[in-house]
Amino acid sequence: MSPQVLRRVSLNLALELIARYHRLEVEGLEHLPLSGPAILLPNHSGFLGFDALLLSHLVRRHRRRVPRILLHKAWFTGGLLDRPARALGFLEATYANGLAALEKNKFVMLFPEGEEGNFKPINEKYRLREFRKGFVRMATRTGAPVIPVLIIGAEETHINLGQVKILNQLLPLPLNAFPLPAKWKIKFLPPLHFAAIPSEKARFEKKEESTAAEVRRDMQQALRREVSQRKYVYL
Repeated sequence: MSPQVLRRVSLNLALELIARYHRLEVEGLEHLPLSGPAILLPNHSGFLGFDALLLSHLVRRHRRRVPRILLHKAWFTGGLLDRPARALGFLEATYANGLAALEKNKFVMLFPEGEEGNFKPINEKYRLREFRKGFVRMATRTGAPVIPVLIIGAEETHINLGQVKILNQLLPLPLNAFPLPAKWKIKFLPPLHFAAIPSEKARFEKKEESTAAEVRRDMQQALRREVSQRKYVYL
């Protein structure tokens, strides 16, 4: 077995164990297309990228497709994270990278809240931050459906106390390094198809902003419903 295959098998095994540890429940897999481009749009939370890794693992396992995950530039500074990040299909979160992947009929996973969603403190859990608008432009440019994804449980897996700035980078301040056994649920919502956006710049930007805000509002309502229906977090 080659080193590359061994690393892939080891990673899949580790992610499967993590999914079992969190008693992961999955809903809405039928909304994932078997072919063609698509944008996966999850809420962002937790620590160490567990949400991105588990969501990517689900897509690979159930659709045999490897999503291209758009992540913060800190992953690609040439340090220890750079090589494994690229090996896992991670891309720096730029509009050009997302568009190029979609034009190759890939799944693209992006977190519209950015790092603000990932680093919010526990007392603001499941409150979506303002959405960036790039996903709307990517979807209208390529015709790719946007599939909102709800991730519940990551907020309680790592308790985040806030943010700390180190070397000009904002980083989370987690209470616990070892993941708590919170029960996770990942729910894929029905795909969204956006109409063409007006060509005039002012109208384009206004429509793009209102569309992103509408998607955020609908996802926030769905998140509140799911969280309110949970009976237990750690049992």
